[in-house]
Amino acid sequence: MKLTVNKVEHEIDVNPEMPLLWVLRDVIGLTGTKFGCGIAACGACTVHLDGKPIRSCVTPVGDVEGAVTTIEGMGTPASLGMVQKAWLKHQVAQCGYCQSGQIMSASALLEENPEPTDADIDEAMSGNLCRCATYPRIRAAIHEASKMLKEDA
Repeated sequence: MKLTVNKVEHEIDVNPEMPLLWVLRDVIGLTGTKFGCGIAACGACTVHLDGKPIRSCVTPVGDVEGAVTTIEGMGTPASLGMVQKAWLKHQVAQCGYCQSGQIMSASALLEENPEPTDADIDEAMSGNLCRCATYPRIRAAIHEASKMLKEDA
């Protein structure tokens, strides 16, 4: 089966019931997406499917129709995306484990709502858990990314 990830088409030979997360990490080798809970409750495995956030730990790869974007597709160390720049500016990450999922959810929020309120952010990010409790920094970074995206437009 074919799978487009970060604008690159991959030919994969796996059981269609295999979770997308394991295809991304173990078959394609993109390890930025993390395994958290395995039941879509923590958001660590969040990726985009045609721009919408999904939980890759519970999504069978055979059900994936469309383009997948992972944290590796959001920017590079030499050319970070706006949300990643805001994350660094606000020093959001502590242990860092949930951060790729947090950034993917934040990016999807900003795509849908370029000027979210605190309530919008809290609602959109409520499915992403951070064991280090960096929620105030996450909210500040999302506001910063919103401002940066507006200035860049």
